[in-house]
Amino acid sequence: MSTLTTTSANPRVTLAILPLLAIAATAINLRTAVTGFSPLLETIGADLDFGPAVYGIFGTIVTASFAVFGLLAPLIARTLSLEVTIAIATLLTTTGVLLRAGAPGTAGLIASTVIAFAGVGASNVLIVPLVKKYFPQHLKLVTSMYLALLQVGQFVAPLSTVPLADAGGWRFAIGIWAAPVALATVLWIVVMLRSRRTQPAVIAAKPGRIAGAWRSSLLWSMVLLFGMTALNTYAIISWLPTILTDAGIAPATSATLLALFSVFGLGAAFVIPPLTLRLRSPFGIVLACSLLLAVGYAGLAASPLAGTIVWVVCLGLGVSTFPMCLTLINARTRTPAGSATLSGAMQGLGYGLACVGPLCIGLLYGATGTWTGSFVLLFASIAVMIVSGWVASRPRLLEDAVAPRTSR
Repeated sequence: MSTLTTTSANPRVTLAILPLLAIAATAINLRTAVTGFSPLLETIGADLDFGPAVYGIFGTIVTASFAVFGLLAPLIARTLSLEVTIAIATLLTTTGVLLRAGAPGTAGLIASTVIAFAGVGASNVLIVPLVKKYFPQHLKLVTSMYLALLQVGQFVAPLSTVPLADAGGWRFAIGIWAAPVALATVLWIVVMLRSRRTQPAVIAAKPGRIAGAWRSSLLWSMVLLFGMTALNTYAIISWLPTILTDAGIAPATSATLLALFSVFGLGAAFVIPPLTLRLRSPFGIVLACSLLLAVGYAGLAASPLAGTIVWVVCLGLGVSTFPMCLTLINARTRTPAGSATLSGAMQGLGYGLACVGPLCIGLLYGATGTWTGSFVLLFASIAVMIVSGWVASRPRLLEDAVAPRTSR
């Protein structure tokens, strides 16, 4: 892979620049399809004649698609290659976003959302082994870059969606996000064609299979660590405004506090990846994040009106195990095949677990009329996070842990 880091020959520099641009264009679009859509749900519902009962369907589609297509992506990449698969994934997202903008009714809106997030779910998983494949000597830099761009897209989309809708209508506001995803598709196609022509044996090779990976404690600990992180993240995103409003805080203020929670993801994208790679065992990060989540939940449960900003800041910092998990995928694997396997399992099953959190919190609150049961569930998830984080943080590689034979 030395050709990817050599800068003396112009074609070799191009080989590095093209995948970097493709990774950047993909990363910045990993959340725009959801955060650029949700602020307009009421407007879209009024136009297409659906109400709050349908809103939850779109939230479920997101995490369910991340789970299902996250698991399928590495299997498809084994046949088609990482580059071809992510090109297809970004094309699916582009198509889904365009179809959603032109949807004539609720059924079409739901179907097109599934298509869009099939692509996003696959891209979530594939971008990690692609970073390892093209930039093995620059994991800290490129990982921080793509996580930061993910957060930038997550912020920019909701901030600009309402003004865009005011200017051109909701169809224009949600359809415009197809353009940057289409750019990512074009870049991946160029990367695929150029790499096959220049170094087909090295760069365009299909990732192999890591035999025995699914029996590894490393893989399952990563699944649980990421799953609990995603469960807490989506539980907070889904229910924090309701918890605060129920305590007597104005809805507009609750929305602002949710934005404050999201802000910390951008800072974590720069701090956590290099720190994770620098530490032999990053278990200290897991402990710190777990403590912050516990303090945040305890504060909301005992005194939601006093110290609210402190509790929200603790929660925002507490989910920093998200960038840590994505960084550990490449830190705990030797090959793109291992990275693809671990990424698919961790994100596929992890996002499946994330679906449970918001749903169970809603059921518990509906059954009891209080948030006590919900906080008990969240504290239990922190305990699982600590135990799984201890196992995941041990310094070892997936390929060595399972003594694999890699087959094509």
